[in-house]
Amino acid sequence: GARFVHMMYCLARYVMIEVMKKLSVGTGIPFAKAVMWRPKHMYPAKVRHRVAYNKLLQILQQEDFLLKEYKKKAQ
Repeated sequence: GARFVHMMYCLARYVMIEVMKKLSVGTGIPFAKAVMWRPKHMYPAKVRHRVAYNKLLQILQQEDFLLKEYKKKAQ
């Protein structure tokens, strides 16, 4: 449901931030810290969040549909 999708989004965001932190070590690029900053104008940030969240939801729904179709054809 919606809680699972939200949890998966939070997990994906956390993993992305940790990978960026690991990759930016020693490069002099403070990119990982910039991800954690809060923007001055929250509306565009909320819009970007909603777009990313909806895209993840679409991908998960499509994957679920395909798995159901494969199971149906396998029977």
